Amino acid sequence: MEKVIFLRLLLLLSLISVSAAEIKNLKITSDSRPIILFEKFGFTPGGIVGISLSDVSFFSSLGNPDPSLLGFFLLAEQNLIQVIYESQQEISNSQNGNIPCVLSSPYVNLLFTFHDLAQSSPNSYNHSFPIAHPDEYSLYFANCGPESQVSMTVRTDMYNVLPDKSHDYLSVGQAPVPSIYFFFAVAYVIFLVVWVHFSLFKNRLSSHRIHHIMAGLLLVKALNLICAAEDQHYIRITGTPHGWDVLFYLFQFLKGVLLFAVIVLIGTGWSFLKPFLQEREKKVLMIVIPLQVIANIAYIVIGETGPFIQNWVTWKQLVLVIDIICCCVIMFPIVWSIRTLRETSKTDGKAARNLAKLTLFRQFYIVVIGYLYFTRIVVYALKTIAAYKYQWVSVVAEETANLAFYIFMVYMFRPVERNQYFALDEEEEEAAQAALRDEEFEL
Repeated sequence: MEKVIFLRLLLLLSLISVSAAEIKNLKITSDSRPIILFEKFGFTPGGIVGISLSDVSFFSSLGNPDPSLLGFFLLAEQNLIQVIYESQQEISNSQNGNIPCVLSSPYVNLLFTFHDLAQSSPNSYNHSFPIAHPDEYSLYFANCGPESQVSMTVRTDMYNVLPDKSHDYLSVGQAPVPSIYFFFAVAYVIFLVVWVHFSLFKNRLSSHRIHHIMAGLLLVKALNLICAAEDQHYIRITGTPHGWDVLFYLFQFLKGVLLFAVIVLIGTGWSFLKPFLQEREKKVLMIVIPLQVIANIAYIVIGETGPFIQNWVTWKQLVLVIDIICCCVIMFPIVWSIRTLRETSKTDGKAARNLAKLTLFRQFYIVVIGYLYFTRIVVYALKTIAAYKYQWVSVVAEETANLAFYIFMVYMFRPVERNQYFALDEEEEEAAQAALRDEEFEL
């Protein structure tokens, strides 16, 4: 049974994308898991894995466990299938339940076992291991001792050695990420300047409160990317974020809240169609904003700890569930506005204006659906299938989609003298009435 659990854990952990690569100091207390994933890292030739253990203790209710059944190993992604297949075969062929430990598999790169600790210092260990073959490796701890529990303090130090002998603490596929974030941060700063000039000054008489909130969203997004770039830069050269991670999480939270709030407010027609929110629209905001708070707390836990903690997968699932709920909830106000406009168009006699409003809202609805689908599904697929050397491609794809969506949103709802919300053309009134009568206009 324990071996089956081991296989499931190994397969589940292999599917998890682990982006943290800085120096980690971790504490494990009375842990009985058969396998623990610490880090994933893409190495160049000559990369180094440093592991330091202290305060090591282990025991079993069945007696003294064999220290050679507890240890650390590296597993290349290309060998994962072989390890799983080998373990399945051993389970099928086993008659007495004595299945060899994964530490003895020829497909894993064994670093050391607790037997090595006994030969040097029983409670501590410190050693660095060079990487001979470049690849993406996962660092695991295996506990094959029956009913064994382990306590220890672990320090992991994984990096690539650059030609000038300096250390690069970012995985080879993440090395371009600081520059990517900085490039998009500059793009958002330029975007913000243009938006403030043309929308809040040049057309200030036509601007609404929503346009000021959009400016705030662009500012927060730019600051978020600047902090992300600095965070990744300092991790790359020193192995620690030097406090930039705190600012990153702060602006990440503000960006998430503002983005969903702007989509909801635009979807309800607030500040465009009407200067107030209905009760049900207020409830949407009261649902989305607390959910974003919870999601960001979970995001911080994921980013600042790692897969070694026992509830890490649960936190990952929590973020996913909350994100899906938020994405579903924010669609309701847009649908409500479309239905309200369609009903109004049958009675107010302003077909051209209502057709322009309906067209704009339907375009916004379609683009929001496409944006959420791309950033939640396509980007995740890119992270999963891209080779470890090209993990930065998913970052480019995600930030490009974000920038394209922001540009579309502010352009379609920009403050202009003859905004599509208020466009009237009496000559096209009959065509507009015919279009509104067409049932195919529905979503």
